[in-house]
Formats: sequence, C-alpha cells, structure tokens
Amino acid sequence: MADQGNSSSSFKELMIVIPGAILGFTLLVSVLAYFFGVIGGEKQEPSKEVVAAAEQKIEANIQPVATVEVAEASGAHVEKSGEEIVKGVCIACHGVGALGAPKLGVASDWAPRISQGYETLVKHAIEGIRSMPARGGNAELSDHEVADAVAYMANQAGAKFDAASLKK
Repeated sequence: MADQGNSSSSFKELMIVIPGAILGFTLLVSVLAYFFGVIGGEKQEPSKEVVAAAEQKIEANIQPVATVEVAEASGAHVEKSGEEIVKGVCIACHGVGALGAPKLGVASDWAPRISQGYETLVKHAIEGIRSMPARGGNAELSDHEVADAVAYMANQAGAKFDAASLKK
C-alpha cells in the first residue's frame, strides 16, 4: 500500500515541476533577450552602406528572367503562290479529308465542287462554308492568294481553272 501512495505523490510532484520548468525556461530566455537587445534596449540603425548593398541585392533578385519585345510588322505582305498556300495552310485538312474536306488530288471528292464553278469555290473559300473556316483559318491571306490556292487544288483533281481569270 505504501507503493500506491508514493506513485500518487510522484504524479503530483510532476504536475508541479513540469509547468514550473516551462515557466522558468521562458523567463530565462526573456531575460537573456532583454539584456542582449532583442527586446527593448536601444535599436541600432544599419549603416547607409549596408542598406544600399541590401537594396542592390534585392533589386538584382527581383529582376525578370527575360523580357518580351514586340516588333512592328516589317514591310508589306508578300503574296504567295497557290501551291505555297496549299502546302502551308490547306494541306492540314485537305490532305487527309478532315471534317469532310475534299482530299487534294482526289477527283471524285472535287467533281461536285468543280461543277459549281470557280467563282463559287473561291467565294466559299474566302467566306468559309460548313466546317471550313474563312480563308482556311488564315486571316492574313488575300483574296488573290485564296483564289490561287483554290485553282491549284481544283486543278490537282482535274479542273482547268485559271486564277488570273477571276474578276477582281
């Protein structure tokens, strides 16, 4: 029975000692901080050289990694041939027949369109039709370039269109 009383007494002592130790440690840290100038005491201003060096380092650290410069368009638009337009723009859809586009060089795909006439094909190519966007999706193409591209593609499928014959 003496053991039970002793363990209960040890627990009570620990309940007093632990908070006391925490309080004592906190007090010790506070006194040391006060005497070494962290809390209270006189504040020392950093020298101008130290401030300037720190500002320079901060400026260097926050500089952007790269800059973007936008240049103005240089010169006038250079017209491309129908073949260049087809190989650069039109081939993306007309090369594989995407979304029902007539395949380049396949006469059976182009026959119903060729029968509509050159002017109608050019009008559809400029304005867009069904899934095809206006100017094949390249707004920079001139009407003449689109007409040349239409003539080139239709002629690959058996038409005899002349882009120069289109009235402007």
